[in-house]
Amino acid sequence: MARAIICRSWPRRILAPRSTLHCHNECGHHARHNNVIAQPQDEHGAEPPSDAIVIFGVTGDLARRKIFPALYAMVSKGTLQVPVIGVASSKLTVTQLHERVADSLNHAGTARDPAVVERLLSLLTYVSGNYNDPATFSTIKAALAGTRRPVHYLAIPQSAFETVITSLGAAGLAENARVIVEKPFGRDLASARELNRIAQSHFPERSIFRIDHYLGKEAIMNLLYFRFANSFLEPIWNRNFVASVQIILAENFGVAGRGAFYETAGALRDVVQNHLFQIVALLAMEPPPRRGYGAVHGEKAGVFQAMRPLVPEDLVRGQYAGYRNEPDVAPDSDVETFCALRLFIDSWRWAGVPWYLRAGKGLAQTTAEVLVQLKPPPQALFADSAPADGRANHFRFRLAPTSSIALAARVKRGGKGFVGDQRELYLCEDGVGDELPYERLLGDAMVGDGALFSDQQAVEAAWAVVEPVLVNHSPAVGYEQGTWGPHEADALTAGDGGWHQPAPEKDCP
Repeated sequence: MARAIICRSWPRRILAPRSTLHCHNECGHHARHNNVIAQPQDEHGAEPPSDAIVIFGVTGDLARRKIFPALYAMVSKGTLQVPVIGVASSKLTVTQLHERVADSLNHAGTARDPAVVERLLSLLTYVSGNYNDPATFSTIKAALAGTRRPVHYLAIPQSAFETVITSLGAAGLAENARVIVEKPFGRDLASARELNRIAQSHFPERSIFRIDHYLGKEAIMNLLYFRFANSFLEPIWNRNFVASVQIILAENFGVAGRGAFYETAGALRDVVQNHLFQIVALLAMEPPPRRGYGAVHGEKAGVFQAMRPLVPEDLVRGQYAGYRNEPDVAPDSDVETFCALRLFIDSWRWAGVPWYLRAGKGLAQTTAEVLVQLKPPPQALFADSAPADGRANHFRFRLAPTSSIALAARVKRGGKGFVGDQRELYLCEDGVGDELPYERLLGDAMVGDGALFSDQQAVEAAWAVVEPVLVNHSPAVGYEQGTWGPHEADALTAGDGGWHQPAPEKDCP
């Protein structure tokens, strides 16, 4: 499909509470943009920032891949100047932990300034201990001496959440503190409710940050900004003009040594119930009635509550060939590495519009994309009004690996005949200078800004949608790696022109 590139960038910082935006509009004039959604003080009053970070699971894979590079970025920009206390059961010295951090930064390619690495390491100390031992939390308390408002980051398996949160409360470490909990928050509706009960018995809701790093990505934040910063969308953003919506989150690699984790999760729990549902909520939500992240949370929860609970006929589960040979995977595993589903939102705006979601590993590309398919004109005034492939105009949002927005429209060819081609008006973001998702989310949690986190109401409502098919489902069907998943998933979209397969996309010019 031909494209016309009409813009290269848009404002980067959309929900950040501590900055203004700078951009150049399409005419080349400099513009300034104030924050549109965030500002925790809008609703709760200004709260002091956290004065220490405690990271449980500091020797784990998440810390190595994501958290350490984020801390480095924060130190390099001067936004992290407080003590960082790592906690894990590994018997390490502080020097050995520092070596791990330096190795992580070198592997990630982020340790460009040795002075910044040294400043980060100077903030980092280590507590080794068992999470079931009260003495571990006494040691943490001693390490926090002189601080008053720590933030506790639980980068640990969810099976340890209850133990750590309860022990923090028993040790007096929850007072004036915040807690960050990694997704998935629970394994089903009942466990999510129980975790919420436990967390809220020690921390107020405004101090609980349920982290989904996908919400910290610039392209995801731009969905919210693009929808509500532009008035031309509202008249067509509904069931009268939208035929269907497709969302895909694909990875071209397997479980990459995380077989033990994936055996407890699967694609439905790991990706669909959180990442993809959050994208659906941003696309489907009603305009917030006011500024403030509480208003956004309320509208997103309303989308989840309007979602029709899934039934087995709306779900196809797949498993890539070779998954059962991965380390720590059962030889007869039925865990899905691919998930495709058909979803309906029973609201005035979206009644009858199907939402098609796909997520999987071992697929043809690593990409994330949204296609909002518009209905064709009601009258065929031209012979080619309906394209041969069945697709009319659409909005396309590329979320990864590049970030872009495209609008497809039909344009007449030169000559006397009234025939044309569908072309895309295309806006591309180069991503240079974007904050890392964990950098943004850690910084926001430290100042009490919950705009990019999930609240209790939304978490429980999302689990209620997938609850009927967590156990009651068909067996996972096989598919070859390097494909777009099992052919059985094609039946879901057969009535709407089939699946949209993202094309490889070049970097921004």
